[in-house]
Amino acid sequence: MRLSAEHLGWRVHGQRLLDDVSLTVESGETLGLVGPNGSGKTTLLRVLAGLRRPKVGRVLADGRPMRDMRRHEIARAIAFVEQQADTLDRLEARQAVALGRTPFLSPLRPWSERDDAIVTRALADVDMLPLADRLWHTLSGGERQRVHIARALAQQPSALLLDEPTNHLDIRHQLSILRLVRRLPVTVVIALHDLDQAMDCDRIGVMEGGRLVDIGPPRQVLTLERLRRTFGVHADLLDDPEQGRPVLRFRHAL
Repeated sequence: MRLSAEHLGWRVHGQRLLDDVSLTVESGETLGLVGPNGSGKTTLLRVLAGLRRPKVGRVLADGRPMRDMRRHEIARAIAFVEQQADTLDRLEARQAVALGRTPFLSPLRPWSERDDAIVTRALADVDMLPLADRLWHTLSGGERQRVHIARALAQQPSALLLDEPTNHLDIRHQLSILRLVRRLPVTVVIALHDLDQAMDCDRIGVMEGGRLVDIGPPRQVLTLERLRRTFGVHADLLDDPEQGRPVLRFRHAL
């Protein structure tokens, strides 16, 4: 799926959260969104996911204005993983993941063995199959986050939007989730705090004060000057022969 944003604007109580943001994410591309806290990453993701209608501008999915799409059409095409989400329902992990199949169900298309298989595969992909029967309230924060990601995978979306999905995960599951996301044959937009993780994206967009101030390949965008100006840190950009990509070594904050 090709996702495009055209001159997006969003204000709340007079505060500008998005200011004239335009970008295009090509089908199958992974775009990383980075920026300081409060820079507009989450708001942009929610608008791209169709959860908020922009006050100004528009979002297009494969060239079609999202405002012309029905809610179930958007839910079938785009999955969104929030930073944190909770429930008071006494759900088991498998039941929470099964909610990802909801947009595809109807009286003429009830639950099937195929849905069971999709849910099982999603749980396995995030290493939660052994805990599939555990109640939600007994899961740790990291386990709950993996369930959220599995629920999004169960939607089998054309575009996957993730808001800092590795925040609550230990390092092993951070790496496994990011590897999984990179392997998926879908369009991905992912907000990340870890700039080293962002270096693995096809392109990076830098948010600052609600504006998209830069976008492009990681090495071109995350320059030493950008790191100083936007993030307030001194760093070195090194080539890692083992990983085969550039890595950042942070020295100190300004």
